[in-house]
Amino acid sequence: MRSHSLVVVLSLGSAALALLGQFPVSTADESVRPLDIANLDNDKSHSYSFDSKTAQWRFDEGPAENATGNLIFDTVHSFLQHWPNTRYRNGHNIVPGVVPTGTLLYHGTTRKTIPSGPEWTATDPEHSLLFAARGTDSGWHLTLATTRPLKILYFDGSSAAKVAEGTMDTQDIIAWEEVQPERFFDERLRIEDLCKWGKEFGIDGFARMEMDFEVMLCDFTAGVEIVSFLYVRLSPKDKDHSPPSPPPLDPNNQVRRFEVMHSGSWHNRYPGDSRIVLDLTGLVSLYDIALAPSLVPVRAGLERWDHRVLGISSNDISKVMRKLTEVISRPHPTNGGLDWKTLIHVIVDRYANRLELMQYLLNFTSSDPQEVLERATLAQIQLRVMVMPYLLDSTVVPSAGTSGVDTLQWASPIFRLCATTHTSVMISQIPFMTPSEHLLLKAVEETTREICRVTTKMWAVGVMNGLDTLFPVELSGEPDVLQIMNDRRQDIEKLMSWLDWSIWIKCRPACGPEEMCYLPTWPNNAPGPRHPPRPPRDPRNSTDAPAEVQDLADRVGYPPEGSVIADEFSFIATPEEWRKPQPKCIRRLPPYGF
Repeated sequence: MRSHSLVVVLSLGSAALALLGQFPVSTADESVRPLDIANLDNDKSHSYSFDSKTAQWRFDEGPAENATGNLIFDTVHSFLQHWPNTRYRNGHNIVPGVVPTGTLLYHGTTRKTIPSGPEWTATDPEHSLLFAARGTDSGWHLTLATTRPLKILYFDGSSAAKVAEGTMDTQDIIAWEEVQPERFFDERLRIEDLCKWGKEFGIDGFARMEMDFEVMLCDFTAGVEIVSFLYVRLSPKDKDHSPPSPPPLDPNNQVRRFEVMHSGSWHNRYPGDSRIVLDLTGLVSLYDIALAPSLVPVRAGLERWDHRVLGISSNDISKVMRKLTEVISRPHPTNGGLDWKTLIHVIVDRYANRLELMQYLLNFTSSDPQEVLERATLAQIQLRVMVMPYLLDSTVVPSAGTSGVDTLQWASPIFRLCATTHTSVMISQIPFMTPSEHLLLKAVEETTREICRVTTKMWAVGVMNGLDTLFPVELSGEPDVLQIMNDRRQDIEKLMSWLDWSIWIKCRPACGPEEMCYLPTWPNNAPGPRHPPRPPRDPRNSTDAPAEVQDLADRVGYPPEGSVIADEFSFIATPEEWRKPQPKCIRRLPPYGF
């Protein structure tokens, strides 16, 4: 068998190898259509879906109105990161993965009993300790270690946040074959039905996120062993032995509640919670227009905050389930080992800071023409830096008097090189890619194409107006620098809005040493009644779970409906503040305030 050139040389550790064993890649049962790669130029400086003809590299052609490549790119880059999945709560992706051997998982309970059925485990003990005591001073804390890679499915977004706004949609599709928003608090049946469905495919659990990450573990006797099961002191001893009731202002309770948020913040940015290893070759995305076309009109006209899966057709649900079943049933690995996670992160690394700097440079007003010219020149230098690897020495800039729609055609080769360099040599891997990898490749291409279209255009306009010393031109008059700056400002704002990377969402100014940057999070800031309606207890619940519901809302509680402040710990956001989370600095030390 001939050798295949690799885009990225991978150093496969035990976790990655374990993942391949759990979710091996095969295209034997998946429809991978050969792609047309016959019309390639000799330089091969583009990928299969980008023709090298000049017509394909016009600066006046932006993304299609319903294109979702930017959304797939950003959600994949955001996987397992707390910050972006708190900002956009409604997940659209289901991804296979593993929890590697030797990983610790934690479970808090009021009983000295190992769960005999599905239950929730935390990836950080701060999270599980909140469940170890219900108004009592002590509780049981179970620490488990995985003895083999646990086969899991990951739901992105704030997929453990109990709200009716869309956080549970992708889980509903698997558990109940339809979205049932009224059952957002039906956690016991959700975990049981998910585990029942997954048993056929050897699924050990499901990874989700709320204030921190969790694994819904289907069987506490399979693939895990007990490290410790400790009765831990959580609050001062209650000497009067009064009936247990959660003390909302107990300082020890406040510390524990805050530290759940704090531990979640450890995973705010890339790489996120690395104790869960995802297999992107099996990505199932509801932003895939070919997979779920019924969601295109559902999303039309909506801001991204309001995207959700509710409204998907039954036919599309069937397609999603068929694809998911294929993904988790694949036999032996045959893929070429493309590291999609690293590739996407490299692109974000390359452009995020520079685009942010451009936004800063262009956010400038002055009545002094010389100051405006100086700022425009600084911006030109930064634009040149971004496209410098692609500035061919053979580039010929036309005279300043050139006009018409093809004025910038001379810069098209630079645009093309910029847009395709990261993916051009993947052509040799295309026959071995899974359908999910085809989707990833398309998302990367759409994203880099738009970044390079906008940045190359801004740079080329600057060149033709005499702002770039690397490519000097003779001008017949004074350039309209103010107009150039205004056009650039609009272009950069539109590009960054389209990309919508959460890495740009931060506290300004930066938080102090006793603070941390925070986004409104369930349950502390969620508007809602104090006791949301509960589904009736189901006779199928044969686990040893106590009668009271074991979810975080019961621990933290909701404020009286309509109130603004629950207590010194929980600030209840207005509906708009909740819908569009904005960063703010909060205290890391008492007295807390959210």
